[in-house]
Amino acid sequence: MFLGTHTPRLDEKGRLILPAKFRDELAGGVVITKGQERCLYVFPMPEFQRIAGQLRDQPMTHKAARAYSRVFFASAHDEVPDKQGRVTIPGHLREYAGLSRELVVIGASSRVEIWDKQSWESYLADSEEDFAGIEEGVLPGGM
Repeated sequence: MFLGTHTPRLDEKGRLILPAKFRDELAGGVVITKGQERCLYVFPMPEFQRIAGQLRDQPMTHKAARAYSRVFFASAHDEVPDKQGRVTIPGHLREYAGLSRELVVIGASSRVEIWDKQSWESYLADSEEDFAGIEEGVLPGGM
């Protein structure tokens, strides 16, 4: 499970050093793809394969599943982190997420998310006000 908030920097070659606490679980390979709210999702290969299977099980007649699959898979980039825990974020994904040098990398349970620092701060400011009220709808029966 991925937890926490980290603030690495993107280097001049578009590489990110993964947080040390995430490296072991991601060492076998990752898939980076577009996420919601203009962030990037980083999946360990087994988790990406699980999600790919779920999408594959959707009928081809399901329009939303086709549309989601196209963007999800077409934008995906697979890679094995190097010995320093670095991964390269392709230009099309950096552009999609509006990544500058300053990043925020968060643990989001079964995936890691990469955000531009300003985008994350803006998202968090908007979302924290609603956080307490969301619990009841997300966790049936509460905590």
